[in-house]
Amino acid sequence: MEAENRMATGETNILWRAAVLAAAVLWTMTCALPAESPESPAAPEETPAAQSPEGGGAAPAKGVSLSPRSYQGEDFTDFFRLAGEAGDIVMWAGDWADLKGQEGSGAKIVAELSASFGYIPLVEAQFFTQSSGVLVRPLDEDNRRMYRESAAQFARTYQPRYLGLGIEVNTLYEKSPQDFDSFASLFDEVYDAVKAASPGTKVFTVFQLERMKGLQGGLFGGRNDPALAQWDLLERFPKADLIAFTTYPCLVFPSPADMPAEYYAEAAAYAGKPIAFTEIGWHSAPGPAGWESSEDEQAEFVRSFFALTEDVNPEMAVWSFLFDPEAETPFDSMGLRRRSDGNPKSAWDAWREA
Repeated sequence: MEAENRMATGETNILWRAAVLAAAVLWTMTCALPAESPESPAAPEETPAAQSPEGGGAAPAKGVSLSPRSYQGEDFTDFFRLAGEAGDIVMWAGDWADLKGQEGSGAKIVAELSASFGYIPLVEAQFFTQSSGVLVRPLDEDNRRMYRESAAQFARTYQPRYLGLGIEVNTLYEKSPQDFDSFASLFDEVYDAVKAASPGTKVFTVFQLERMKGLQGGLFGGRNDPALAQWDLLERFPKADLIAFTTYPCLVFPSPADMPAEYYAEAAAYAGKPIAFTEIGWHSAPGPAGWESSEDEQAEFVRSFFALTEDVNPEMAVWSFLFDPEAETPFDSMGLRRRSDGNPKSAWDAWREA
């Protein structure tokens, strides 16, 4: 399989989740809310985003992305129960236009369900496809206005703790530096609009850490070369309240033991401000060839991640999948629990105990 397809996280990890969630929204609103009972969390007077303590200098807030075993019946509501065991955060990522809050919007649903299920909603808005670098919509004046106004309106309505704008934007730079430049200026505009609507919202963008480091070998299909590092791109977002990264070291390291001790400390040093990890993953399947893993190795990586970030003090750490997703190898075995039977892997306990 070509390296570009292996890293098609735009279609596989992001837009797929958004599309399926949108199809399930009507059912969610009518059936999925927990009943008032001793076992159901009471809705707080304010959202968790307004009440939770600041990160940094302490253990990171943990969470998972919206990744239920299915979007039907008990599978969907069970996700939120298990997500509460995995941490405090549920992340949704999808099309930026969903911030407009129309019926069926995943961003709207995840923000509104947070009060009932007692989690911090983390919303990330995407505007391009990672595998191709193609914009979902041209960054012309009309779409720039739509992106700016929809983000401000979402922030005004929900007062979220966190709002991410753009996912793995350094991959956009690789495909189209001109579009990256256009987004960098748009980010500044949207940042100001969101802050005017919700001063307490932390606004950020997301980079792909391995490629930032110049690690483009292994399953990326290129070569590992420090000369390919992209740390200078961080300077294009001086307003960002924090710097977020996705990290999938299993794409370039055969074993967690091969990761350098300063692997995550380097990112914090270059960022020069609080950092977060909004997608973390390591596969558990015995493949692909040369990159075999196991459930024990996945758990080993979970423990290694928290050991390697102990002095970094990330603001949050979000595992990409609660259940194995319907995705391409090796992403299809990155869940903390198996999709086939719903049972936990070794990494589940490692994550909860970290």
